Amino acid sequence: MKIRSATAADIPQIAEIYGRSVQEEYASFEHIPPDAAEMLERFNSVVEKGYPYLVAEIDGQIAGYVYASAHRPRPAYQKTVESTVYVAPAFWRRGVAVALMQELITRSRAAEFREMIAIVACSKDANLDEIASIRLHRQLGFADSGRLKGVGYKHDQWLDIVLLQLSL
Repeated sequence: MKIRSATAADIPQIAEIYGRSVQEEYASFEHIPPDAAEMLERFNSVVEKGYPYLVAEIDGQIAGYVYASAHRPRPAYQKTVESTVYVAPAFWRRGVAVALMQELITRSRAAEFREMIAIVACSKDANLDEIASIRLHRQLGFADSGRLKGVGYKHDQWLDIVLLQLSL
């Protein structure tokens, strides 16, 4: 597995990974997957602001991607980033998310960001210990910072979000 900075050429595969997640999972609160052109605009917006955007490549395929972005737009939050990570199902449980997040944390520290926030969606009845993304973040040192109940509606149900935080 090779972890590297993402390029515009990676966007079609990134859009495919994200699009499947939008349609089948709760990770994103979007309802309609953005096309590759929209994903390219989003990618450019992130990298133009100096945030890290990385991919994991295995046998020439993008196995997953991760990036940091502004947690909030106001200047007071300029040293706080929000992490986003997605892995293609064919590469689940192969250490891709861990490797991506570890490199994102390393690069975010090098860029002198102070705090990293992860936002994980879940159903209202979810056992947080059973949610892979929450286990991943806790394994990497993120601490639970709160739960907002019923803030998103997708796939015919109200969803919670769990906030996790890592001091960089």
